[in-house]
Amino acid sequence: MKEIDPKQTDRAAAFDLWIDAPMPMITLFKTLDVKNLIKTAKRRGCKFNMLLCWCIGKAASQTKEFSLLPVGKKLMQFDKLAVSVVVEAEGGGISTCDIPFCDDLLQFDADYRRLTGEVRASCRAHDLGSSHMVIGTSALAKYDIDGAVNIYAGIFNNPFLIWGKYKKHFRKALLSVSFQFHHTQMDGAHAAAFLSRVQAEIDRIKIRSKHIGKK
Repeated sequence: MKEIDPKQTDRAAAFDLWIDAPMPMITLFKTLDVKNLIKTAKRRGCKFNMLLCWCIGKAASQTKEFSLLPVGKKLMQFDKLAVSVVVEAEGGGISTCDIPFCDDLLQFDADYRRLTGEVRASCRAHDLGSSHMVIGTSALAKYDIDGAVNIYAGIFNNPFLIWGKYKKHFRKALLSVSFQFHHTQMDGAHAAAFLSRVQAEIDRIKIRSKHIGKK
């Protein structure tokens, strides 16, 4: 990452308005239809959560606001993305695992399985630090929830998505997702467009997953 002058970006006004706000985070809720992910995961023998994380990373890579993030009182620019997941460790407790995003779904799947396996076994977080703009996620897949608003401690400004169990509804599988983001990084319209892109990637992931799950 590198520091940039906010005045040289289209987030200059937002930086001035929100960088010192006591609560600068906004949360949007969206219901996604994840039926295609469920079918793809079963057909290819891969994890539903991995596929959703890839769709999130792919949608973020098409949303230019994800290249910027306020860190402390500075605006930083990143050229790499990662998606962080919460892993249940073998020894008990949880740890986070940052998965570097790449367009190649097969490579992302391999990295996801390798890194989460290492974190699960070691009980130690895998942290990419400042080398990537990290999108946090938390999957409460065992629980039927309608949404969640994450805490804001003033330390981490990274965008964060939370979801629970999907619900079958006629020919759809509906998943409620909450998306928290720093107002300096993006506005509500940018966030809503990003969530629409996540749905679009979900709908066409079968085209990209031809070889997934195969050796």
